[in-house]
Amino acid sequence: MDTIFALASAAGKAGVSVVRTSGPRAWDAVKNLGGAIPAPRMASVRRLVTPAGDFLDEALVLVFEEGASFTGERVAEFQVHGSVAVVQALLRELGTMEGFRGAEPGEFTRRALENEQLDLSQVEALADLIDSETEQQRRQALRLLTGALGNRVAGWRQKLLSALSLLEVTIDFVDEEVPVDVSDDVRQFLESVSGEIQRELQGLESAERLRLGFEVAIVGPPNAGKSTLLNYLAGREAAITSDVAGTTRDVIEVRMEIGGLAVTLLDTAGLRESEDSVEQIGVARARERAGSADLRVHLVLKGGVPMLAVEDGDIVVQAKADEGGCGVSGLTGAGVPALLETIENRLLDEVQGAGLASRERHRVALAEGHSHLEQALLLLEDGADLYDVTSEEVRIALRALEQLVGHVDVEQVLDHIFSSFCIGK
Repeated sequence: MDTIFALASAAGKAGVSVVRTSGPRAWDAVKNLGGAIPAPRMASVRRLVTPAGDFLDEALVLVFEEGASFTGERVAEFQVHGSVAVVQALLRELGTMEGFRGAEPGEFTRRALENEQLDLSQVEALADLIDSETEQQRRQALRLLTGALGNRVAGWRQKLLSALSLLEVTIDFVDEEVPVDVSDDVRQFLESVSGEIQRELQGLESAERLRLGFEVAIVGPPNAGKSTLLNYLAGREAAITSDVAGTTRDVIEVRMEIGGLAVTLLDTAGLRESEDSVEQIGVARARERAGSADLRVHLVLKGGVPMLAVEDGDIVVQAKADEGGCGVSGLTGAGVPALLETIENRLLDEVQGAGLASRERHRVALAEGHSHLEQALLLLEDGADLYDVTSEEVRIALRALEQLVGHVDVEQVLDHIFSSFCIGK
């Protein structure tokens, strides 16, 4: 296998840049450029000098042993001064070494997966952690990166392997120590896993919103102060404001954090009947985006009513509180803290039941596994005559669930049987 190398920190000028190498010859890079190899996981300062005698830089060098690194391979890292020229010179030198090549996108993480340092859900979590913008996203990604979903799948796998063991022993082996009717024990295992999967599916949508962020639409009639409110919340002139009704024609989006959650605020066109064809398009888009948003803030003028149907959880507030009365004003900021607190509470309520699974791939695997377990439970009602078919449904469910994190070897079923029962020699 080639030894790969790449810049592991952000590109461009920086105080310090990190160049990582991984593979069987990774430590040779240290030996060739910095002399003696430092003790594993003990950083050491080295003068990096090419075989031709050219001084590259003074770097902090760190090496990791096989099985004790991110990729599971031998790894060497060079922490050099963050000059673009220094980094490029080091990368060029690494490229001249035998058996070395530049890493492809995501190749370090792929090797970590192949070497069983990470499972699939942890790989996804790593990407989410890098992309995280808010505290809640960071926490969610770290839960998965530390193996929370993998641990849950491992628990399900253990129960399903136990169910399979009971079914397989009844089918294939004759032993007085093995109970003839194992239906009750098998049913207990299958119902337990099926119920947990169902709860995970119920929390998947909330987890996905937590990962991707929420959309909150500000809706109301023209000149209700929607754009002014958006600008106040954004802290900048994100939308054009004017006394002329119908100024906002398209949906304007502002990304921000509310209560540790990623939120995209939508400023929509004023809702009214209009002869202007362009404004009609804007109103149609406003209705469409507001309908698909996770939450709507309805601004109503004094004595007015919401322009759209108010759904459960929506917020209705009087607009232009700067003109008197209670409500909210994007001009003076009156009522804005209370509005933000209400939005935060509404959205936090939405994520209370968030599970660990948060992607469409997860949903498909969980739904498939749940479907086959439910089928297995139905077949179990017909007794031992259909244990072979029941067993196959459980196997299919197990394979579906293993798609979340990896795959299960059929030998594990046999290993579990032999370790759990006195079958023979």
